[in-house]
Amino acid sequence: MTDAKTQIAETVKANDVVLYMKGTKDMPQCGFSSRVAGVLNFMGVEFSDINVLADDAIRQGIKDYSDWPTIPQLYVKGEFVGGCDIITEMTLSGELDTLFDQNGVAYDKEAANKIREANA
Repeated sequence: MTDAKTQIAETVKANDVVLYMKGTKDMPQCGFSSRVAGVLNFMGVEFSDINVLADDAIRQGIKDYSDWPTIPQLYVKGEFVGGCDIITEMTLSGELDTLFDQNGVAYDKEAANKIREANA
């Protein structure tokens, strides 16, 4: 498990935005992963997608690393942000925009507003 934790730590530190998910950003393999990847894709966020289904050590390792039991898991600038419910709430409240702004992560503000308008 140490190798997986080391790999995870290096990945989240080397990339501004990382999504540990089931499947890939182009082909999510669960609804929760699809929702978070869909939000990031729609907002034009550049992010690294890590398919936990491809590696059992990473699948368990990410849960141990974050002390969070579910997948997907979003990291911004090396920090764990949350899973599907948290990202959904942050998107709708505007907190995700603020987090991206504070961390210099590029995204389409107009797209973020469209998500909120569609869910109002």
